Order: sequence, then structure tokens, then C-alpha cells
Amino acid sequence: MSIDSEKDLVGLLRIGRIVGLTLQAMQAAVQAGLTTAQLDAVGRAVLESHGARSAPMLVYDFPGYTCISINDEAAHGIPGARTIRPGDLVNIDVSAELDGYFADAAITVPVEPVSALHRKLCDTAQAALTDGIAAARAGQPVNAIGRAMESAAQRGGFAVIRELTGHGVGRHIHEPPTVPGFYARRARQPLTDGLVITVEPFLCAGSNRILTDRDGWTLRSADGSANVQYEHTIVVTQDQPMVITAV
Repeated sequence: MSIDSEKDLVGLLRIGRIVGLTLQAMQAAVQAGLTTAQLDAVGRAVLESHGARSAPMLVYDFPGYTCISINDEAAHGIPGARTIRPGDLVNIDVSAELDGYFADAAITVPVEPVSALHRKLCDTAQAALTDGIAAARAGQPVNAIGRAMESAAQRGGFAVIRELTGHGVGRHIHEPPTVPGFYARRARQPLTDGLVITVEPFLCAGSNRILTDRDGWTLRSADGSANVQYEHTIVVTQDQPMVITAV
């Protein structure tokens, strides 16, 4: 969506803050021995305390309040009986709705002890997110975001998972435009003032090809290598974007 009223801005800021607070609470709760269902319950409690609804559950009938993906799982991991273990990379993806407005954010939480490779993967993905957000200026093409994120990934020695992208958001969880995490030559449409999008680099330590599990939801790397994701919902402006899911 594109913000065209004070009401839109207020609505987006409210749901953005709720998503950010949910992500913050879940990040703080991550520890070895916790199940992903227990972690999902933390997210559910925060969302419900603010009157917000899980977007994947609302829109897609996803079997969890949040998506929790571990290690080789790239996205859409279903919360359940799986126990978080030392050394895991726990990807938490929260998207929610309140009063008809949607926001989306994600973080990967490394559980100590973390290998040097996985630490570098996380650091590189965070740098890619920062660079991608900085590139999102009104008048620039959409692919400027992907160019910045892919460059950061390559500097760190990692690849981008091309099948997973950012997207428009606001009145629905997934809207145009698609926001690739790599330099896509054809993604030349200009970013406009007030446009609401997600910026979300997905980086991998090995193969950037992903497969869908038998559950029909979970996406994982073809070679079993680790993946990480970081994400914010932003509002494009003429200057530095407004990050609405930061708390």
C-alpha cells in the first residue's frame, strides 16, 4: 500500500510497534530446551495483549501464530514439539494485523555456543538488511534494494536465497511490489514516497536452492546448510526510510 492519510500512518505505526514488541519478547525468550511451540506461545500472548491477530493464521490458515524456522529451515517453519538446542539458529518471523493494517518483521537468534561461520552469516545478513533499507529511497528502482543486499552478502562470502523475497505490505500481508534480495534487472519500477514494503535478506551458508517439506509449509535448504533471515517493514520516503517495526 501507499500511505495517503494520517489515519494510514497511525494504523501502520501501531501494528508495526506491536510486531516489533512481539519479536523482541520472543527473542528474549529463546533458550536451549524451549520448544518452538512454547516460543510461539510467547508471541501469541503479546499479540493478543494488544488486540492484534496473527497474519499467517488469519490470511493463510497457517498452523501457528508465528513462523519459527531452525538451521536449514529457511522459512515458514511450523511451531511444535521441536526443542531448541545449543548452537541453533532460530529464525522468528512475526506478521500481524490490527484494524485492517499489517506489518511484518523477522530476526534470526543464534543460541550459544555459535560457530564462527554461523556468527558471520548472521552478521552479514544484518549488514545486508541495513544496506537494503538505506537504498530504499523514493525515485530509486526497486532493484536498488536487492543490489545493496546482494553486494553485502557477497562481501561476506554468502549467497542470497532468490526464491524468497520482500514484498509490499499494509492492507494485506503480501502486496505488490516484489522486492528481491538480489539485483534483479527487470525490477525497475520506481519506489514512491509513502510506499510500504518489507526489506528481508535471506542468506545461506551453502546451497541457495530450497525445497518444500511434506508438511506443505516448511522451506529448507537443499543441502542441509544453515539459512538466516532478518526483516523490517518500512515506509519509503525521499530521505531515510521510516522503519515501523523497530522498537
